[in-house]
Amino acid sequence: MANRLSRATSPYLLQHADNPVDWHEWGDDAFALAAERDVPVLLSVGYAACHWCHVMARESFEDPELAAYLNEHFVPVKVDREERPDVDAVYMRATTAMTGQGGWPMTVVLTPSGEPFFAGTYFPPRPSHQMPGFGQVLEAVVDTWRTKRDDIARVGGQIVEHLAAAESAGLAPGGGGRTPGPDDLDEAVRTLAEQFDATNGGFGGAPKFPPSMVLEFLLRHAARTGSEQSASMIEKTAEAMARGGMYDQLAGGFARYSVDATWTVPHFEKMLYDNALLLRAYLHLWRRDGSVLAERVVRETADFLLTDLITPQGGFASALDADTDGVEGATYVWTPDQLVEVLGREDGAWAARHLLVTPQGTFENGTSTLQRRIEPNDPERWESVRERLATARRARPAPARDEKVVAAWNGLAVSALAEAGVLLDEPAYVDAAVVAASLLAGVHTDADGRLLRTSRDGLASTNVGVLEDYGCVAEAYLAVLGVTGDAVWLERARALCDRILAHFTDEESGGFYDTADDAPDLVVRPRDVSDNATPSGASAAAAALVALGAVTGESRYREGAERAVASAAPLALKAPRFAGASLAVAEALLAGPVEVAVVGTGDDAAVLHRAALRLDSPGAVVLAGAPGTAVPLFEGRDLVDGSAAAYVCRGFVCERPVTDPAALRA
Repeated sequence: MANRLSRATSPYLLQHADNPVDWHEWGDDAFALAAERDVPVLLSVGYAACHWCHVMARESFEDPELAAYLNEHFVPVKVDREERPDVDAVYMRATTAMTGQGGWPMTVVLTPSGEPFFAGTYFPPRPSHQMPGFGQVLEAVVDTWRTKRDDIARVGGQIVEHLAAAESAGLAPGGGGRTPGPDDLDEAVRTLAEQFDATNGGFGGAPKFPPSMVLEFLLRHAARTGSEQSASMIEKTAEAMARGGMYDQLAGGFARYSVDATWTVPHFEKMLYDNALLLRAYLHLWRRDGSVLAERVVRETADFLLTDLITPQGGFASALDADTDGVEGATYVWTPDQLVEVLGREDGAWAARHLLVTPQGTFENGTSTLQRRIEPNDPERWESVRERLATARRARPAPARDEKVVAAWNGLAVSALAEAGVLLDEPAYVDAAVVAASLLAGVHTDADGRLLRTSRDGLASTNVGVLEDYGCVAEAYLAVLGVTGDAVWLERARALCDRILAHFTDEESGGFYDTADDAPDLVVRPRDVSDNATPSGASAAAAALVALGAVTGESRYREGAERAVASAAPLALKAPRFAGASLAVAEALLAGPVEVAVVGTGDDAAVLHRAALRLDSPGAVVLAGAPGTAVPLFEGRDLVDGSAAAYVCRGFVCERPVTDPAALRA
């Protein structure tokens, strides 16, 4: 019999709808029931593409005996971390504080008032590898609840106090911070260089995550300074990731991370946010040096988004699962015999050599991921091999897809596709960006103008947007404004940025909270300036605000961006690996940013538009539109002698207009 989750919109929650556990969604009703029954809340947090979440579900949440014990002694609450990043952030900090580590699935036990007093991650069904069994854990918690209630109250209160203090740690107090200057940004690069893996690219050791936001900062730093150090780190990392097993050599798109330091074996889930961020980073690398490899990655990754993640409503689904029929990576790995079976003996042996598929394997059970460490010596043969392997792979069982549309991540995809579509002269990318942005403007916006975090099948959830949603979507609207010239996108971006300033501002630090002042209360109001898998809410907001300030000339938006970057500066300068997005915005602020208005229609305007987007001035804001476009940056700008013209400005002070792409570059 289905439980309450059968009414959920989250695919992750729906995966648990047939559990014998009597799950509740997060909300006041669950906590009121816990208070009425005088039992604790067991909070389980995960997401649809999480391998170990599936394992724990099979082992424990589908076990009738364990489920009966859970139902009797707890109010079980299941949360999709992608729908409720605010809940996840608060209790992940608690888990890390109590155990020294975090991860998903996350298991936290709370009082009926939401205070955490026990936390962990994955628990096996029976004791294993020095880990207690989940049943033992539940029994110990119940015994503590019955016999040591005063201790629970004390511990829960201390944890909440710790969380409140942690939210302020590392933030510059109001008026005390400053936006990083040239010397600060140079020092951040030197710090990154100390942590750079000169052999394999990337930063740190295994597991190794794609440093997309750090790459964007380094690209901007190299553009401003000509730094060979920054350029070297960019090029080494980008090539290593694109040639390793973390990149899908057959169909494009990046997996979540590499389990090793060499980018050979991925954790196989493919996330929308990684691919959107990396698409833009590789696009900017191609813009910098014309890299053939970077252009290939951009095109293949954009095609992956439009083929594998596009939803019927025109948004982009959150992820492809790591598992296929419960086996991690089964869709993607190969043996030499399988290559021969598809390609024949000669081509199979050739492909095995070029893709590093060996009898020993690089993954489990003698299977190998596909790598492309060097370019094949016969491009036509490679293209034939790639297509035949891709066709054969499409006949294999496919990983499940998380159909949930997340506002922030779709915003990242819209920004990347809009820019790539113009730069690479691929109208399909621009069209997809406009359709997805329209979905966000319609389905994901309520009657009061608030963003809603998620939707599925064209129906929005009731989960209100967090700061990263507002920042990423506002920047996406400005990207669509830039490629369409339609002023409606300016008003939509302005409405979101006005809500950021009105409802998210933290007066004490000068930055922003991650949740709005009218959002449902949690035990603490989260506020984190560090990047994770996506830009921090503060850096996303800052990027949108600085761009909107450039388009409108309104200082309040730029000032908001400066405050956000200043509040993150202590972290950014101490640990730049975790604040690449804020450092990238700091580069834009230092550069102006440059504003380019391309006025005109037709082919000559399109050529100027592409030339403007090829400029690598950090954070440059480029808009194209017909004469008379109702956008402040276009006021007083007109054709020159009947021809399309580009106006290059900084702080609304403009150079003379130019009509020639070479003059624009100069």
